[in-house]
Amino acid sequence: MERFASVWKKVIIETMNEQQQARYLRQTIFALLGAAGQEKLLAAKVVLIGCGANGTVMANTLARAGVGTLTIIDRDFVELNNLQRQVLFDEDDVTRGTPKAIAAAEKLRRVNSSIKIDGVVADVNAENIEELIAGATLVMDGTDNFETRFLINDACVKHNTPWVYAGAVASYGMTMTIVPHETACLRCVFRKEPSPGTLPTCDTAGVIGPIVNVMASIACAEAIKFIAGVGTLNSGMINIDLWDNSFDSFAIARRDDCPACGQNKFEYLEGERASAMTAYLCGRNAIQVNPGRGHFLDLAKVAERLKNIGKVSVSEYLLRFNVDNYELTIFPDARAIVKGTDDANIARSIYAKYVGT
Repeated sequence: MERFASVWKKVIIETMNEQQQARYLRQTIFALLGAAGQEKLLAAKVVLIGCGANGTVMANTLARAGVGTLTIIDRDFVELNNLQRQVLFDEDDVTRGTPKAIAAAEKLRRVNSSIKIDGVVADVNAENIEELIAGATLVMDGTDNFETRFLINDACVKHNTPWVYAGAVASYGMTMTIVPHETACLRCVFRKEPSPGTLPTCDTAGVIGPIVNVMASIACAEAIKFIAGVGTLNSGMINIDLWDNSFDSFAIARRDDCPACGQNKFEYLEGERASAMTAYLCGRNAIQVNPGRGHFLDLAKVAERLKNIGKVSVSEYLLRFNVDNYELTIFPDARAIVKGTDDANIARSIYAKYVGT
């Protein structure tokens, strides 16, 4: 056995010397994946929605695994409290206020320049999600709220696009692999959004880095298995709590009365949007205000208009404006994150006052 191991090691070393660019060697010699599975990964397109805690681990893992096209979508920018668990970011990103999608794409292009990595700074909503996931082999959930997850579910079920749900809070997390019309979808499990205040959030319960890494890694293993067409996919929901060392997995059946996959009613995808949609940002004491699709701001002109009112800094990606007790981060698509309040009405008023209506 030792002699065999020695010969095999020699073969691997020789192969590495002959193929300096064979970055996936350790992955392809895993017999259950192999070269054929790697080729499928290189041909795949994965769309990652959300690049926070789970999202950064997913993006990092999938880029290193050799997913051929990786699109990273996020609406937010990097802050200091992200660094405890969001593995692609550093203090320089905080200082620059870099959008998460851009920072992640920049880092990962230095990790793997042989694949296509796109960073998209956008708020995923009913108006743009179908365009954003078009042509995807698989969609990965890196979000932090059920409204967006139900929207992903609607769009993926409608277009028969598989996706992987994952979430983590405190010391526990859940993940579920969804293949539309073959497995249960998210609305087979959760009939409606949990009422506000009924579930713990990162604001109320916090989150530790290890559970993020565990759940995102399981989700990525599911992605690799699905894309490569090998292995056994998770057929239900996996629940893990690292604090009490519990691991539970249970099957979930499709429901004929499911609004999405049973009745093809896509309530989140087809619902009417408010003229200025707002979203509370977990752990931030901040509200995002989104005036809707089709808007564009010249940030330099906005900066010029605001410079005598408060402190302004501007880059090609965003404008930061401090006034009174609020901080506005304004993006070229006219979205703004209003920090300093968790009241949507106040956020809309501040937006209207300094950005416009």
